[in-house]
Order: sequence, then C-alpha cells, then structure tokens
Amino acid sequence: MWRCCEGKTLRDAAIQPASLPLKARLFRNDLVLNPDGARTLHFTDVTEQSGIDAHGYSMGVAAADFNNDGCVDLYVTNLGRNQLFRNNCDGTFTDVSKQSGTDISGWSVSAAFVDYDRDGWLDLYVGNYVVWDIRSDQKCTGLTGRRDYCTPAVYRPQLDRLFHNNGNGTFTDVTATALPGGPFGPALGVATADFDNDGWIDLYVANDGRDNVLWMNQRNGTFKNTSLLAGVAVGVDGKPKGSMGVDAGDFDNDGAEDLFTTQLPSEGSNLYRNLGSGLFEDVSAVSGVGPMSLGYTGFGTAWFDFDNDGWLDLLAADGAIEAIKERGEERFPYGEGKLLFRNLRNGRFENVTPQAGSIFQLLEVSRGAAFGDIDNDGDIDVVISNIHAPARLLINAVGNRKHWVGLRLLGAAARARGTRTGGGSINGRDMLGARVAVIRKNAPTLWRRARSDGSYASANDPRVLVGLGDGTDPPDVRVHWPDGRVEEWSAVAIDRWTVLRQGEGAAR
Repeated sequence: MWRCCEGKTLRDAAIQPASLPLKARLFRNDLVLNPDGARTLHFTDVTEQSGIDAHGYSMGVAAADFNNDGCVDLYVTNLGRNQLFRNNCDGTFTDVSKQSGTDISGWSVSAAFVDYDRDGWLDLYVGNYVVWDIRSDQKCTGLTGRRDYCTPAVYRPQLDRLFHNNGNGTFTDVTATALPGGPFGPALGVATADFDNDGWIDLYVANDGRDNVLWMNQRNGTFKNTSLLAGVAVGVDGKPKGSMGVDAGDFDNDGAEDLFTTQLPSEGSNLYRNLGSGLFEDVSAVSGVGPMSLGYTGFGTAWFDFDNDGWLDLLAADGAIEAIKERGEERFPYGEGKLLFRNLRNGRFENVTPQAGSIFQLLEVSRGAAFGDIDNDGDIDVVISNIHAPARLLINAVGNRKHWVGLRLLGAAARARGTRTGGGSINGRDMLGARVAVIRKNAPTLWRRARSDGSYASANDPRVLVGLGDGTDPPDVRVHWPDGRVEEWSAVAIDRWTVLRQGEGAAR
C-alpha cells in the first residue's frame, strides 16, 4: 500500500510478511533527489520504531486520517481480529483497535475509509469473506487430483460491516440500519465513488461467486442495494462471477465513474460503463478487456493513466487460486503473468503487456496491487504483493514523457492534538471522495477522484495525478469537495505537484 507517515508527500509502503513469524512490515520512503535531477529510491524498514505490531494473519490494509489530525492512520484486515493503528504524527503509531470499536474478528479482506454522511469524518467499510476456522476447514481437490483450495461456496459468507465515525476516536457499527438485507458476500474488493453524481458517495462491493452489490447512498445515513437494476450484479450472461479486484474510474471521459472487476480465468474481467443516474452497461466484450483477460485470475487492479495521455488504462495483477493442471508437478503451480491494457480512446483497449517489460511475463501468484507516484516524477508506479515471492516495485518509465498536473487535496488545517503525545501537523487530511474537474483549453474536461480504496486488499496514493498529453497550457481546476462545496483554481501549474486546500479557492 501507499501511505504517508509524517505528513510528507512521499508514499511509504506497508507490506505483508512472506514467512513466519507473521508480522507486517512498514518501510519508509527515503527518496533522494540528486543535483542533476535524478531520483534515487531507498526504503528503510521502520517497523520496530513505528510501534506497529500487526502480528495477525494479515490480508489487507486501508489508509486514511480517521481522526482529522493531518496524519494517515492504518486499518489492517486479518484472518482473526482486525487492528486500527492511530498515527501519532511523529513516526510512531498506537494500537487503538479495541477502544475505537473496530476490532471485529473473522475473515476481513478489503476495507475503505469513506465519509458517507458528509459530516467531515471518515467512516469505515469492511468487506468480509466467509465464516471459517480450523475446526470447520473442508478438504477439497483441484484439477490435478491433489488437495487444493476450496471455493467460497463451501462456507457461509460473513457479514460486511459499516462503522460510523463518531468524531471522538470511536466508531459505531451501523451495519444493521445502513446496509439492510445482508450478508451478501463473500466480499473481496471494495470501491467508493459517486456513481450517480448526486454529491454523495456510494459503495460497490466485489463478491466471490455471488452477486456483486452496488450500495446507493440515500442521503439519510442508509444505502439501497440497486445492483440488479443498475446492471452491475452479474455478468452479461446473468450469472454471478468470481469477482476479486475492483476499481472505479471514468475511462471514457464523460464525467461518470465506470467499474472494472477482475475475475476467474474462465470468466474474463468485467467492464461496466456508467450511463448516468447510477445505471450501467456491460461492455466487457466490445471493449476487449473481457476476451483479453481470459485465462488469467485477476486480483489487484486499478484505473490509471500510465502514459499520461489523459485516458485511463488498466493493470491487473494475476495469480491462480487452483493448481494449473499443465504445471501440476511444480511445487507451487499457481503462477500467472500480469496484464496491462491501454485505452484506445474509442471505448476499446489494446493489450500492451508484451511491451510493458519482462516483469509482466514473470509467472507469479500476485494478489495486492497499490498505485501511486512513489518517486514524485509525475507518473503512476505500482507495488505488487506476491505469495511465496518477493513484492515487486514497478517504476513507470513512460508517463513523465507527457505533461501532467498533480494535486493533493487537503481539508482545513488540523486542530491541536490536545493531550496526545507527539506534535501536530500543519496539514488537513486528504479529502477522500473529492471530485476534480481539470478544465483544459480546446480539449475535453477530465474528471478524477481523490481515493485510496479499490484494487484488492490494498491502499493507494490519495493524491490525484492527471495526464495532459502534449498540452502545455496550465488548466483550471474545479474541486467538488465531499461536503458539497465547490471551489475553483485558475491556471494551475503543470508538471509538478500542487496542494489545493479547501477554503482557499474561488467559491462556485
């Protein structure tokens, strides 16, 4: 995942362990900018001094500033009891899981911080998988005839949870009243966006082998499941898919957020085009992404403009869940390559994986994928986690050949920390959910969103990076803040990162 320890703009990384003893690691990004402009990447393991003791069987992480002190906190999902680590703004963290009320036990995978009621405090959605413990474990066999992983159909889905932020360091479980009718799982991916452009954040949950769920915000603290009517519950064949990774983004530049889900090798990935008003069309086949992803088991994914041409592309991190029959004699026959799809600007995509570098051809069992500009050079890089293999850091060598505008969207300056230890921060929190319109001369307006959710069990860079292609004119930027207010900045500088703080723009 990408995150920020001390209010800096560099993205640090939290990585799940590859071996026993089980303990997540936190690496600080110590990027060096050399006099000649070259960048040297170096990461320092700061796990011990950070105070993070994430020793469970960790699945994923969500990163955001839940207490509005200007520093990014961490929520770690586990097979077991989840943990919330409050950032003390001095490079250390405090485990506040129990006192916050978010230390639920079970099998959680993806989580997302989201201000669903527009009260200025980030709430928490936790996607849960199935009800499992060692006593209820089932024995299943795969295509090779050997014992293999069971499908989720063998177990009961576990209820997802929605926690309302009380603004005092605690959360209240509002699942029963806000999300009626569950459980719907098994949940693996969570994405938040305003799918009907009414100014209120909605939720989309990717479920494994059951209908996906679109929770439309009713603006009164509750949600309505509209997935079947909206056309995003199942595939074009009317059958539920094994959805795992998910992300929302405006791939056709029409101002409405579309949906992409990664799935099983026999199914292909799904692309749902947003028609407006919360209705979608399945364009998996016509866009090409469905057929091109057949034979791959997709997990971590994101909409990101890897070449900065102003059109969102796709990456999928893949790895089988069932032993591949043709490689059944291998010790761990689950490895697959990765996929990179380039947006052709006409509703279709092309597979540019062969040109993306040798790392994409390496057969690995990939799961999480986190996206962000790790070296602050103006293009999106990727960290991918693997099973039984090292994590991979993919540095983008293409995007900064084009022009771009980088935005960090912050709220008002943080309040004093009272009696807590550690110094305060001059920054407000990253305004997750804010929508950005980049208004260009003689070119269509580009819409993007500040978010850290999406993908699979990962947390992304909350900053907004928008490719401008060959355009050199500084664009105007209009920000639709999560509380409904709208502000505009004129002639924002290109090819650099700029902070836009709520209250400092021209009101619209």
